[in-house]
Amino acid sequence: MGRLFLLFLEGSFYSCKYCQAHLAVTDDIISKSFHSRHGKAYLFENVVNVFEGEREERMMMTGMHTVVDIYCVGCCSLLGWKYESAEDKSQKYKEGKFILERFQILGPDGSGYSGSHEAQLEGGSDGDEA
Repeated sequence: MGRLFLLFLEGSFYSCKYCQAHLAVTDDIISKSFHSRHGKAYLFENVVNVFEGEREERMMMTGMHTVVDIYCVGCCSLLGWKYESAEDKSQKYKEGKFILERFQILGPDGSGYSGSHEAQLEGGSDGDEA
């Protein structure tokens, strides 16, 4: 397991909903308009307190991407994924960035996501909201 880091910015970070490990600061949000298999997802520049799974090719709404799933170092919950590479030139901005699924995290005010947790699309998605 990796080391657990604390972000000492009162009220300005996202955390794991299961163990409250700090994951990302609000200043690192790139976009709040992504979707995953389970609903809303946020794209972050940086995250902490995660470890990576195996690299895999995944077909998403925006094309083929090489990704690694990311897990919480505190409780091993699957939180989202990291983009390793994108085939489409228009998607290259995602490389090295992280998706955190909203239903797996607590917001800066400590609240959880109360939206629908039903699967949006089989096989996963990373599509920007239309």
